[in-house]
Amino acid sequence: MTPAARVQAAIEILDRVQAGEAAEKALTSWGRRARFAGSKDRAAIRDHVFDVLRMWRSTATFGGGETGRARMIGLFRAQNQDPTELFTGQGHAPMALTDVEVAAGDAPDGAAALDLPDWLAARFAEDLGERTHETAEALRTRAPVFVRANLLKTDREKARARLAEDGVETVPHALAETALEVTSGARGLIRTDSFTDGWIELQDAASQAVVEMIPLGDPTRILDYCAGGGGKSLALAARAPKAELFAHDADPGRMSDLPKRALRAGATVTCVARPKGVYDIVMADVPCSGSGAWRRAPEGKWRLTEARLAELTDIQADILTTCAKLVRPGGAMVYATCSLLRAENEAQIDAFLASHTDWRIGPNRGFLPSDGGDGFYAACLIAPD
Repeated sequence: MTPAARVQAAIEILDRVQAGEAAEKALTSWGRRARFAGSKDRAAIRDHVFDVLRMWRSTATFGGGETGRARMIGLFRAQNQDPTELFTGQGHAPMALTDVEVAAGDAPDGAAALDLPDWLAARFAEDLGERTHETAEALRTRAPVFVRANLLKTDREKARARLAEDGVETVPHALAETALEVTSGARGLIRTDSFTDGWIELQDAASQAVVEMIPLGDPTRILDYCAGGGGKSLALAARAPKAELFAHDADPGRMSDLPKRALRAGATVTCVARPKGVYDIVMADVPCSGSGAWRRAPEGKWRLTEARLAELTDIQADILTTCAKLVRPGGAMVYATCSLLRAENEAQIDAFLASHTDWRIGPNRGFLPSDGGDGFYAACLIAPD
């Protein structure tokens, strides 16, 4: 496919997203119909679609409309490129710009320039203060790719050297001692020997940092209560190889790949439907807005509502109460979100401590996308003896 044909494909997919279809579904549906498209074509089209999703408001303003076509015109203008170079109407290219389209469009301002809904822009300003602009700007860009060196099999420098042999270039990242940022060759990562032999795992640097900040001591039983795919379970297993590690999720299907991932990593993780007894450490990476990871899943930025945020905070509070009962005397509960919003982070911890006055707070920290990784928050809560 030509570059212009890729733009036309992105326009068609964006129109389906505008109509309410999920981006991944729209991309998959297009791919099934477009057997002629090669892997590079699909990757380029995906990049166009997600670049627009991250900048949904500003591309519409720049392009003078809310259609896929207007937003792709707006994307080129936002990137200081001339859309007329690809909008030619020749072959499979988008039709040439009309006089109206040439004249349309303005530079965005306010919440549109931040690429946030109005209500979220107000929340960001209240919660992040002077770091609002840099955070919103980071969410408008593509997320870097990180891997975690698996300490059960190697260390960071050895993993980096082996990845280089596999054609993947990386640099150490300051957020975590196991973190490597991929600077080239990211698309081939899962085909490398480093990955198939379990030397590395794909994991955001801030997510790795959350695990590193947990004061482990010498635990014998650890529970990952909201395990999902198991990334933090495996990172915990690497930090505490002598401990029994258990993984639980309200939707067990999310853990379906965890046994295979654990085998590859050389870790032992037991998936449990109902946690039993008490644990030295309970990790709860709770369901949240995902606002810290909107570079990777930008649709969430536009689909989140104030009502849904309220539902999520209720769920988070319930999980904190449930997990507290699973921690042994003197043990620790780690509350974590990939959120930037105070309502899901500090406010939850303040409310928990207000109703559990015999608990105390230990290490806690917020991470912003402008720090390099995704946005995260984590707080260690220490149970009474």
